[in-house]
Amino acid sequence: MQDRGVKKEPGISWIEAGNMVHIFLVDDRSHPMSELIYSRLGEMLAKIKKIISNNEKLPLAISETERSGAYNRMNHHSEKLAVTFGIISLPKSAPIRVMKNIRVCSDCHITMKLISKLEKREIILRDAIRFHHKGLCSCNDYW
Repeated sequence: MQDRGVKKEPGISWIEAGNMVHIFLVDDRSHPMSELIYSRLGEMLAKIKKIISNNEKLPLAISETERSGAYNRMNHHSEKLAVTFGIISLPKSAPIRVMKNIRVCSDCHITMKLISKLEKREIILRDAIRFHHKGLCSCNDYW
């Protein structure tokens, strides 16, 4: 496909906070709060990694991506950045609503469920095909 000039559409996630729409791309560091976002995301992913290492039944792609070298890039998918921004910026009582223009990968799908439980926050994630809400997905976790 690349030799024909066909490019994959980049994943973009957006969230509304403070009457503004905040847009994130993979590995995006253009947001004024990016340092805080990356720091908080790192903390949450470290907690998730502990949960995963204590529960071998969790089918998370994290262990595979760590070995493949894609780990850092997957950690910085646009929806993870947008949700982290929501956790930092929105009141604890407010739901975190994130939209994504393309399908959410399996790693982010499971990570969002775990972040929602860890942070005790309502996360609503809408992608091009599915709707994720309260740790459940319209796909019934089919991958």
